[in-house]
Amino acid sequence: MTVDLAVFLATSGHSGVDRVFRNLVPEFARRGLHVDVLAIRGHGPHYGELPAGVRRIVFGADHVNTALPALWCYLRRERPQVLLTDKDRVNRTALIARRLARVPTRVGVRLGTTPSVNLANRGAVERWLQTASMRRLYRSADAVLVPSRGAAADLARLARLPPSLVHVVPSPVVGARMHALAGEPPDHPWFCDGGPAPILGVGELSERKDFATLLRAFARLRGERRTARLVVLGEGRRRAELEQLARTLGIADAVSLPGFVANPYCYMARAAAFALCSRWEGMPVVLIEALALGTPAVACDCPSGPREVLADGRYGPLVPIGDDAAFATALEGVLREPLPPALLQEAVRGYTVEASADAYLAALGLGSSP
Repeated sequence: MTVDLAVFLATSGHSGVDRVFRNLVPEFARRGLHVDVLAIRGHGPHYGELPAGVRRIVFGADHVNTALPALWCYLRRERPQVLLTDKDRVNRTALIARRLARVPTRVGVRLGTTPSVNLANRGAVERWLQTASMRRLYRSADAVLVPSRGAAADLARLARLPPSLVHVVPSPVVGARMHALAGEPPDHPWFCDGGPAPILGVGELSERKDFATLLRAFARLRGERRTARLVVLGEGRRRAELEQLARTLGIADAVSLPGFVANPYCYMARAAAFALCSRWEGMPVVLIEALALGTPAVACDCPSGPREVLADGRYGPLVPIGDDAAFATALEGVLREPLPPALLQEAVRGYTVEASADAYLAALGLGSSP
């Protein structure tokens, strides 16, 4: 059997990248492509039951760096038409493996963040090494895929890539599965006790997602709306800090951090508003999901993605990064006068699974069918 496409990832199992590829892979298979999903032991994505035409191959390695020999062997043995990867370390490993294997496999590498902002938070040596490696290796890719125009411009500038090599491909977010899951009941009392619907945040409890700004904004809002409540879905290293901040702000009784949940859509569909406080993104999948479910949103105007999704503020307020006062004011506004769900859904009509698959396959040279 000829392998049309191999997808090599190493994720946390609950990131935006996981959701992107859990949507894309079945759509590729539905179109008749033979797909191999390559994995590292103990890493995601966790696809569940794979459709016909898709094989899962787990390398005998626990880390991306030690997976290079296994990937080299796989490429020599299977010679897929295209190898698609995501995240810089995996991208670099794939490009090196292709070079060593000396096979005609085309390689498409994807970055889901705005790289210069991401690297700005690293040490000087690490920042230099990663930038230098991107400039050296990414030129050998057949396609570099990014989810937003802002991320494309940033990457082309940072890695000194010709613009023709960088392809903006929409994230595969809106689909029948998401809407079906949105109909399930949330496993949280605040969504079914008859009280006011909570404000919702979703994401890793990390510095990048900046839920501390959301807590401060909510504390200001709580002063005006004493019945307001906030739920943040996700897990991460900042949990203890956020719990302590909620206590310090006097809002712990109105804030819930239930951790990671497999189905965030049923929460999004019932939330009073969705809040995105990220300091940087590539394209925030959760923002697209919330709008697709008709939930009004407020987002920080971070690089990159929110401004593109919200059309310069037409579909929801954009506020400066880290400005909790402006965020509180914006939340109050969307709670008082929410936009119609149909208008919000119109904002994200370009992010369907089908449209995204078309764009990915075109960028990878596979067309819409094998």
